[in-house]
Formats: sequence, structure tokens, C-alpha cells
Amino acid sequence: MANALGQGDIVVIPLKGDVSKAQFFFVRRALKSAEHEKASALILDMETYGGDAFAAIDIMDALMKSDIPTYTLVDNKAISAGALITVATKKIYMTPTAVIGASAPVQAGGEDLPSTMKDKTISAISAIARAASQKNDHNSDVVEAFINKEKEVKFGDTVINAKGALLTLSAQEAVRVFNGKPLLATGIAASIDDLVKKEKLHGTLKTIEPTGFEMLAAWITKLAPLFLLGGIIGAYLEVKFHGTLVPGIISAICFLVFFTGHYLAGLAGMEVFVLFFIGILLVLSELFVHPGTILPGIVGLALVIVSIVWAMVDRYPDQPLVPTGEMLVTPFINLGIAMLASILLILLLGRFLPKTTLYNRLVLGTAGTHGPSLSSTSIDSPKLVKVGDTGAAKSILRPSGKAAFGELLLDVVTRGEFLEAGTPVRVVIIEGPRIVVEGC
Repeated sequence: MANALGQGDIVVIPLKGDVSKAQFFFVRRALKSAEHEKASALILDMETYGGDAFAAIDIMDALMKSDIPTYTLVDNKAISAGALITVATKKIYMTPTAVIGASAPVQAGGEDLPSTMKDKTISAISAIARAASQKNDHNSDVVEAFINKEKEVKFGDTVINAKGALLTLSAQEAVRVFNGKPLLATGIAASIDDLVKKEKLHGTLKTIEPTGFEMLAAWITKLAPLFLLGGIIGAYLEVKFHGTLVPGIISAICFLVFFTGHYLAGLAGMEVFVLFFIGILLVLSELFVHPGTILPGIVGLALVIVSIVWAMVDRYPDQPLVPTGEMLVTPFINLGIAMLASILLILLLGRFLPKTTLYNRLVLGTAGTHGPSLSSTSIDSPKLVKVGDTGAAKSILRPSGKAAFGELLLDVVTRGEFLEAGTPVRVVIIEGPRIVVEGC
């Protein structure tokens, strides 16, 4: 089938196998694409024994945000989390042998939840399911009986579900009419084409298939604070040990994975990559091209933060460009966790890293990157200075650079701090060709 969706198409979303976070990303992407292309209808092709209840709730929320008429064809099974998703669509059809229901929450291994947790979870999920069924004009008592075995469902003298049992309906039971309305399903359809015919829908059927990258995106977005932490710490170490490259490469990889994952998840567009890149260029220009001007650094840092937050905002095509407070909760939580962890880790690195062998190797490697210079003294020049001698930084020390001691111009490093050119310095350690200084 064609990849691009045309005006008025009927979009089919296959929802097969375990309900998972990756499926949520897939459904959300498909919904956004359908809304953007003004699809005439959206049909879930459902066959699942259940899965992650939280992912199911996310899918329900996404479906209920859509203005497109939504349908589900239960093809064989819509059990547990699948039944919850189904009631979030406006109309339900079932194949002749299909069943739906049995949505009580359990642990990942299938065991019952602890008593108090079970009561809380059933209460919460029941409320969510009732809200979805009421919005879509489904029978909320029937839906609640899927979840809560203490829920009795009766129509007159006919008992649909007795207390003590979870409700599961066959297709024939789901279409039974009570008080002028079907119990749950609008009708029985042999296929998607049959559903389209019975609903008299018009448009070309277009199926959106999931991609393998959506599973990867699920993990990346879940671990967003960790990738942000790696990016921030790597950038900090690269600036601190300018020229070592390894921390900078790690930082670049972490940020690339972060933005790519959110792009694949349907959250970020290419504009966040552009904003982030411009922000980084401005920050680098502040640090290395014209230090001290401040404005490029402030603007660049602001663009970096905006791009990171924007990448995590879940915005649908019909929502305003400026995100609401609700849309910003998760991005700010993730960014806050990463920033707090970065600050703590930087403080620990500042205290303990200078005492490690790794630090000495990094600093020595950085000091050696300058190469020979006509204005510098040879590598034997440390013999001409001793611990306690004072001089002045002739370049910015971050942490390596050059310092003058009388007529001598030497390559030096600090213990990690940055010193501006002109700052008085004192020699504190001499190890072979390596001169360590501090501000004085």
C-alpha cells in the first residue's frame, strides 16, 4: 500500500500481540499522521491477549483525543488491556468467533496484586474505563465488569454477570440488545472490508504498519534522563579537558540517541535538531571564539534547553504550538532529574577526579595537544621552575594553557579549575614535563 495518506482515507491500525509502550508510540504516530492528512475514519484491527495496562491507558488517552471517527474490529481476541483499548473507540465490531473482556489487573508474571494495591488499581482503571465508555456511549457497567469481579450486571431478570466472576463476552453476547441498545458491540463483521461496508464508510483503505524502531524508541524515551545525564556530563568533561575528544564524542552520542529516539517515537520533529545544533554552536563560540561576551552563551544555552524540552512534548496536530502546563510535566520532570543528577555528579567529579590516575592522564594528554611553539620554551623548561614559583596565565586555562614565569612561557595545567588569561598562578606540582598550577 502507499506510504502517504490521502485526503479522506480510511486508516487501519493493526494492533496485534502484547500491548506495550512501543505499541503506544506506533498508535500515536498513526493517529497524528491520520489527523494531519484528514482521514475520514480510523479502524483498529485488534487481536491481543493483553499486556501493559499503563501502555493501554496511554493508547486510550491518545484515541480519545482524536476527532476522527474511530472503530475497532476485534479479530478473535481483545482480552485484558486489549478490551480497555477497544472501549476507547466510538464503535466496536467483532468477528464471529471473537471474545472480549477479562481486564482485571495482575502482576507481570500473571500473579494477583497485593490486596491494597489491587483495590487501588482496580478502582483507578475502572474509573478510566468508565470515562472512556461513557464518552463513546458504551455500557459502562459492562466495561467495569471486565475489570472488577464484584460488579454485577443485570437487565431486568437477565443476569449478564454475577458477582465473583470477571465478565468476558463472545461476539454473539456482545451484540445482544437490551433496552434498545447493544450490550457492547455495534455488530459482527467478518473483516475490515465488511465493517467498512456495514458502516457505509467512504475512502481508500490505508494500513499503517509499525516499525522496528518504535520498540527502540520506547526504551530511549523511558531512559531519557539517563541519556541527558550522559550528554551533560560528557560536555562538561570535554570543556574541562579540552582536546581529549572522548568525553565530547560520548556527549554527542548521548544527545544524538536522545533526539533520534524522540523523533522515532513521534514526539520530536527535525526542528529540534536544528535548534539544538544552533544552540551548541553559540555556546562553543562563547567558550572558544570570543569568551566573555556572555550573550551568545546565554542565547545558545536557552536554545539547547528549549530544544530538549520541545523534543519530549507530546503535541497533536490540532493542539496549539505553545505547549500547555500538562504537556510540559513529563519534559520538565525528565530534565529536572538529569540536571539534578548532573550537578551532584559534577560536584563529586570536582572533588575526587583530580586525585585519580585517569585525571592525570587526561590532563597530561590535554597539555600535550598544543604541540611545539616558537614562543614556548622546550620540554625541559620545567627544570627552570620549581614548586612555589609564581607567574601569570597568558591564555585561558581550561584546564590547560600557557603561563609566563619571568621570561619563560610554559605549558601548564590546573587541577581542574578554569582560569582567565592574566590570572596570577603558583606552581604546585612538577612531574616530569607536567607543570600543575593554581590561582593565587
